[in-house]
Amino acid sequence: MNQFSFEYPLLLLSILLFIVCAKFCKERSRAIFFPHVNTLMVKSVGRSSWIHVLKWLGITTAVIALASPVITKTYSNTKKEGRDIVLILDSSDSMRQRGFDPHDMWRNKFDVVKEVVGDFIKKRENDRIGMVTFADIAFIASPLTFEKKFLTDITKMQQMGTAGKRTAINDAIVQSYNLLSKSKAKSKIAILLTDGVDNMSKIPFSDVIELIEKRDIKLYTIGIGDARDYNGQYLQALAKAGKGMAFGARDATTLEKIYEEIDRLEASKIDDKKIVQHTYLYMYPLFLAIMSLLLFIYFRNSKGV
Repeated sequence: MNQFSFEYPLLLLSILLFIVCAKFCKERSRAIFFPHVNTLMVKSVGRSSWIHVLKWLGITTAVIALASPVITKTYSNTKKEGRDIVLILDSSDSMRQRGFDPHDMWRNKFDVVKEVVGDFIKKRENDRIGMVTFADIAFIASPLTFEKKFLTDITKMQQMGTAGKRTAINDAIVQSYNLLSKSKAKSKIAILLTDGVDNMSKIPFSDVIELIEKRDIKLYTIGIGDARDYNGQYLQALAKAGKGMAFGARDATTLEKIYEEIDRLEASKIDDKKIVQHTYLYMYPLFLAIMSLLLFIYFRNSKGV
């Protein structure tokens, strides 16, 4: 944003002194040698009017230069430090269960999850987000990307049954951690959502815990549905190893609040520095003032005005 101003605006009032002096401070020294100087000056008004303009142009621009005109440019140097986030979604057969959304009892869990996750993706403007979907097997539904429209479309396209019917949570965590291992972001996050108990993973729980503890990746776990549907202690152990938090969501409203809470906990860091740049313009009116006054003195003496 550019803004023009004067560094010393009160100095502009000094122009009034010159105007007052021009009116009341009459030049009398010539009358000592030339008694009829007034008559001669009347005859030379036509010739000296433009010299008069030079005089006032010089005075005005000199005062403007003293007031120091300046253009101030203000802009922000914003540095945003985003995060790399992997969303781990359970697409096993148990996600077909209805009644999770109190506003629409016919919607199944998976449809609700896709909607809530889609809203979460839209909020994370400065982050790269990837997705791992799992059931019998775990696969990368989307690599880490800034393209939120692409990722939202991928989320809507997810279908239950594509990866099987059972639940391989451990394998999904390993898959997501492998995806984040290639990341160079300072902050890496994995968010696991499931409504079941691991009954299909090839990787044992102890190996997964060891992997989580070694990696600098924060892990949040979310169990949805009735507390009997998932193993709360298991999810808490995973979150503790990942220096994150474990949540439980009994319905769609609670699930929305959990993702909002994670969004607040993992807000992107923004370093916003305000920079002000001053461009001083006094040299331009000063140059014009000097030239005008020099020309005024020269022509005044050469014309004998």
